[in-house]
Amino acid sequence: MSIRLYVGNLPKDLEREEFEAVFAEESENLVSIKLIADRKTGKCRGFGFVTAKTEEVADALVEKYNGHTVQDSALKVEKAMPRSDSSESSDRGGSRRSSKKGSDRRSSSSSPADSAAAAQPDPRWAQDLAKLKEMLATQTTAS
Repeated sequence: MSIRLYVGNLPKDLEREEFEAVFAEESENLVSIKLIADRKTGKCRGFGFVTAKTEEVADALVEKYNGHTVQDSALKVEKAMPRSDSSESSDRGGSRRSSKKGSDRRSSSSSPADSAAAAQPDPRWAQDLAKLKEMLATQTTAS
């Protein structure tokens, strides 16, 4: 089973060929190498993915390349978290990466206080929301 690795902290001016060259000596143990680029500019967004053939190879790549320097940037290599549904992608808070250290990992569980706060309207728009609800109620009852 192939294992996908996240490779972060890449320089913004890194080219795809340069990224592939970093992992060139491991090519027989890799399924794919992908540098993530900005759609508008075509420049590196600062991360990419490498897919290893086995879990053992993935662990060895993390050990070997985590902290490896590319254009004066120390790479961050770790196992990528599985993709989530597109409806959840806006809720993930910008970080899907896992970490072996628990201190910098974001909590995915929400407390009851968080969900209650999320159910309340934004106080900046509460007045307008109440007006809109009234207008909608009068429209539906009039027709």
